[in-house]
Parts: sequence; structure tokens; C-alpha cells
Amino acid sequence: MSSTTAGAHAGADVGPNPSRRREVRKVILSSYFGTTIEYYDFLLYTSAASLVFGPVFFSNLSPSVATILSFVTLLVGYLARPVGGIVFGHFGDKLGRKKMLLITMGLMGVATALIGFLPTYSQAGSLGAVGLVLLRLVQGIAVGGDWGGSASLSVEASEEGKRGLTASFVNMGAPSGAVLAALVLALFGLMDDDAFLTWGWRIPFLLSAVMVAVGLKIRTSMSESPLFEEIAEREDAKEKQEAPIVAVLKNHWRAVLLASFGTLSAFALQGLLATYALTLGVEGGGHSRSTMLVAFAVASVLQVFGLGFYAHLSDRIGRRPVMMLGAVMGIVAAYPIFWMIQQGSTPMLYLAMIIGMPVVQSAIYGPSAAFISEMFATKYRYTGASVGYQLASTLGGGLSPLVAATLAAAGGFPPVTFYIMATFAVSLFIVWLAKEGARLDLHAEPAL
Repeated sequence: MSSTTAGAHAGADVGPNPSRRREVRKVILSSYFGTTIEYYDFLLYTSAASLVFGPVFFSNLSPSVATILSFVTLLVGYLARPVGGIVFGHFGDKLGRKKMLLITMGLMGVATALIGFLPTYSQAGSLGAVGLVLLRLVQGIAVGGDWGGSASLSVEASEEGKRGLTASFVNMGAPSGAVLAALVLALFGLMDDDAFLTWGWRIPFLLSAVMVAVGLKIRTSMSESPLFEEIAEREDAKEKQEAPIVAVLKNHWRAVLLASFGTLSAFALQGLLATYALTLGVEGGGHSRSTMLVAFAVASVLQVFGLGFYAHLSDRIGRRPVMMLGAVMGIVAAYPIFWMIQQGSTPMLYLAMIIGMPVVQSAIYGPSAAFISEMFATKYRYTGASVGYQLASTLGGGLSPLVAATLAAAGGFPPVTFYIMATFAVSLFIVWLAKEGARLDLHAEPAL
């Protein structure tokens, strides 16, 4: 290997080179803060779907139907995420990761801020709900195009033996954004119900515009992936003509399925704890709205450290053992988690959230950025990782609140726990089928 190639080798030991280390830190910082802001926007909507959108946009319907329709609008955003992954993945694999990441953040911020201006049902009938669906589509496309680029850039810029930990900072943005969203909603949730449902819920959405301006400044400073630039320079004309999504679906569909169903349970549990658990705690356990949001925020703070711990562990012993451990823990803990939430005890509520997020969910989600990214070659990693991740997010996080609301309406929380246990069983089996990628040379053929 030439010195040029060696220098550009993503995952190679950067040694004592201080400029190289600064670039790695800049990528980590950019990815972390970028996804934090994007997931603040996305998870703000998730929490609002459970607590606000029913009475605001569907006030002409019964509470149970309004809740289900709110979760349907949530699902719309998830369904749009694979589309965003394909579109931005295509251009990210052709033109570079950085350009696409700037666009996705801008789209997300604009869509979120505009939600804060939507008219309610009492003001404009169904017009507000239509606008909500359209803006949710934009949110979904933006988030769908963001994760794959951030994960690819982080993996490709990481030091030897640290890919899991470096890439996990992308995932740490999700609970960090959730903390911000939950705390802001909890703060405004202290208002009386009439004021909160009239105008208080809008302020957290409008604040997104300020946060996005800061995020764009951070992302502007990061460098393009050196491994992407190396591969792009030596790609022949034929390879340039083939669309990344065509190559991924034609030659690497198995990797997409492994990536998706191997991480499915992490999204399903996270989706339920961010939506269904809030409804279960308020209506079934008698907890206040603010108590539920603060408990979720505390668990999210701890989840940041849980993600880093499990990702670092996966660098030491492999992605598969860590993720399989998480799946087993999920099967065992699913019923106790939701049982404790609806008991009406605040200590039990906090314990349930902590077990569910930093202990169980993090074991699968922490190594997932590296686990997924390592399955695809550099020239279509953005696309492949995006499709795999967003398919898991859609099937897990997008469908789980709707499934939970339907199951709970028929039989309470026990059927919901059996559903989440089944998703963990699927992840356990799929991760067992996958090959280990922790020691993979990113210049070599990816592990499946």
C-alpha cells in the first residue's frame, strides 16, 4: 500500500499525528451535536404526538381515536425515512457526506419550526392535520438522510480499534436530543392545560430554528471523509454510472436485511418508551405529564453513557456478543419494564426507564452504527447504511407505537410486552446469523 493510501486508510492507526486527531475529534463533535439537534426536532414531535396532537389537531374525535391518529402521523415520518436515506445516500455516495449533512439539518429545522405555526382543528378544521402530515414527511426525509452520512463519516474517520466508540457518538445524539425535547416539553407542561394546549406546546418547536443555526455552523467546520475521497478518485467510469441504491439492492440485499432486523428491537423499545409509555404512565399509573417526561429525560442522560460503554465494549469483544446480550436482556426485562410504569410509583417509574434505555436498549443501539456501516463498502456505505438503519427505524420505531396503541386497546399492556419480546427474539436470531465486523479492514470486502 502506498503512503498516500495508508494515510487515507479509515480505521488505520493515526498515531501521534495531532492534526489527524483534531480532525477525528471535529468529526465526532459535528456528528454528535448535529444528530442531537436533529433528534431534538424529531423526538419533540414523538412526545407531542403522545401528549398534544390528539386534542389539538383531532379534537373532533374520541380520545382513543385521536391518539391512534396522532401515532399515524408519527408513522408517516418513519415511512419517509427510507426515502430520505435513498435520496441523500445516493448523492452522499456520489458527491460527499458533508454536503448532504448540511442540507438534511436545514430541512429538519425548517420543518420543525413550521409545525409551531400550524392552525389547530378549532381554527382551521383539518387543514392543520394536513400540514402536520406534510411537515412530518419532510422531517422523516431529513432524518432518513442524516444518520447514514453521520455514521459513514464517523466510521471512516475513526482510529484503529475505536470504530464502535467513534460511531456511537452519532447515536448518542438521539438520547441527547430526547433530553432536550423532554425537558423543554416538561417545562412548558407545567403550564395549565388550556394554555399549554393553546400556545405553550408551540414554543419548543419554534426554538428549533435557533438550534439549527448553531448546528449548521458546527457542521460547516467538519472535513470530508478521507476514505470517501480516496475511493472517489480511483472509481472507474462504469462504477460512477451505477446508482448506489441499485448496487445495494442487487448485490447486498442480505446486508440490508441483517442490518435492519438485527437492530429492529432497539427501535421498537425506544419508540414505545417515548410514546406508549407516556400514555401508560399518565392514564394507567396516574403520573403527571411532567413526571413522565423528566423520568424519560433522566434515563436518556444515562443512556448517553450506556451507548458509549456498550460501543467501547464491542470494540474489545465484538459487536455480536454485545448486541446478543442486549437482546436476551430485552426478552427478560420487557414485561417488568411496562408493569412498573403503570404501578403509579415514581421510584418504579424511574427504575423502569433506566432498565429500558441505558441498560437494555443501549446494548443493541450502542454498537449499531458500526455494526451497520461495516456491512457496506465505502462507495455505497452512505446508501446501504441509510437503508438498513431507516428500515429498522420504520419497522421498529415507526410501527411500534401504533401496534402498542392497538394491542393496548384490546388487552392492556401485557400484549404490548409480548410484542416487544418478539422483536428482541428476532434481533437475537439475526445478529447470531451475521458475521463479526469489528476487525474488518474498510478497504476489504465488508462482513455479512
